Amino acid sequence: MTAYALNLPDHLKQEVEQLAESQGISLDQFVLWAVTEKVSTLKASFSLIAYRQGASGQIFPVVKGTAVRVQTLAIAAHKWSMSVAQIADEYDLSEEQVTEALRFYAVNKEQVDLAIASEQELDAIHC
Repeated sequence: MTAYALNLPDHLKQEVEQLAESQGISLDQFVLWAVTEKVSTLKASFSLIAYRQGASGQIFPVVKGTAVRVQTLAIAAHKWSMSVAQIADEYDLSEEQVTEALRFYAVNKEQVDLAIASEQELDAIHC
């Protein structure tokens, strides 16, 4: 097994520690379990979604083979009320790619919404 240093925000680390304790396992076991589960889910369910690291170091989901972020498509669909066909046309994607990105968003809404909020906070600071 390979050792890997992991930096977590304090609030997330506290949550993970509490969940690990409630499951009766170590923090390392919980993280391994969570990562294994996430990898399995992504491989099985979202073959058109990949992760990319941005200039800020943040990791975010994109439509595989493109630089189009899932959060961009979620905003287009939910904030701007664009249809799947309109989004596909606007971002030069297939409707299948858009549909899968929106399904990914629905399953990972909390994570993606957090990324959207973080980006909006940064934009507000820099304006």
